[in-house]
Amino acid sequence: MKTCERCQKANRKHGKKYGLLQHIEEPKHQQDTINMDWVIGIVPGGKENFNSFLVIVERYSKSVRCLPCHKEDTGMDTALLFWNTMIATGGVPKIIISDRDPKFTSEL
Repeated sequence: MKTCERCQKANRKHGKKYGLLQHIEEPKHQQDTINMDWVIGIVPGGKENFNSFLVIVERYSKSVRCLPCHKEDTGMDTALLFWNTMIATGGVPKIIISDRDPKFTSEL
């Protein structure tokens, strides 16, 4: 199937093309670059019945913050959580790397 030209044309991928991988420079200072992503589908718990985490990795020190939140949180909720835990305590990072989740791109 991989060598069959007809099969390859019939099995073309649809939708947006993926972008090229980009080199990410190593940060020179703490809080320069962070990675953010969601962990969802966990068993709800705590007083507020949290059911997901916003995971933030500071790339220089490799420190990880797992911030409990709700899967249903909006972009504004995410922005406030990010502001209160990261920016208010460590300043604005130069580079934020995420998977372009709508919660990151809509209002953050």
